[in-house]
Amino acid sequence: MRGWALRVDDLLRGREPVSGAPGGGILAERAAILVVAGLGYGAAMGSFGGLAGERLLQLAYSAVKVPLLLAVAFGLSLPSFFVLNTLLGVREDFGRVLNGLVASQATTTVALLSLAPFTLLWYASAADYDLALLFNGAMFAAASLAGQWALRRHYTPLIRRSPKHRVLFRIWLGIFVFVGIQTAWVLRPFVGNPALPVQFFRADAWGNAYEFIAKLLWRALTS
Repeated sequence: MRGWALRVDDLLRGREPVSGAPGGGILAERAAILVVAGLGYGAAMGSFGGLAGERLLQLAYSAVKVPLLLAVAFGLSLPSFFVLNTLLGVREDFGRVLNGLVASQATTTVALLSLAPFTLLWYASAADYDLALLFNGAMFAAASLAGQWALRRHYTPLIRRSPKHRVLFRIWLGIFVFVGIQTAWVLRPFVGNPALPVQFFRADAWGNAYEFIAKLLWRALTS
């Protein structure tokens, strides 16, 4: 447990693990942090509406979906980003770029896990499903800022090497946010409406995530 805590501390401080294996070993360690922390926040996220009956199954589904969401969005975004790095002539730096990208994703899930008590407190204080969705969206936004900060720290020496990395940094953020929101829409429900049967995927999985978000905000502001 202490070794695990030290690895998380290294991640948050932006230090390379002294005892970790180079290259793929470090990436594997950070991927493991992403999965464990994501499972933890996902479990908290899926506890809305209690744990009686089928709701316990929703907790398990939500736990799996948080790391799955980040892994799928990352996997969909990475190929085009690799091509862009190659076209702009900085492909030789892509190993360091990949290290920073994985570190940022792991930081995001660690930040999410640290916010889980606030989510549980919100659930205990309010029973409105739409507000639960918005609150979790706010938690993801806050954790994403932590991940972005970690990525910026990894990109700082790369930008010193080539200003092209500054442009690529912004492009990555745009690609990942766009893909991530739509991926989350396809993988829903994450919280799970207690008034509906528990299911891993919604029957109408495909659609426009951005249209739904606009309607959800409108209902919250006008209710």
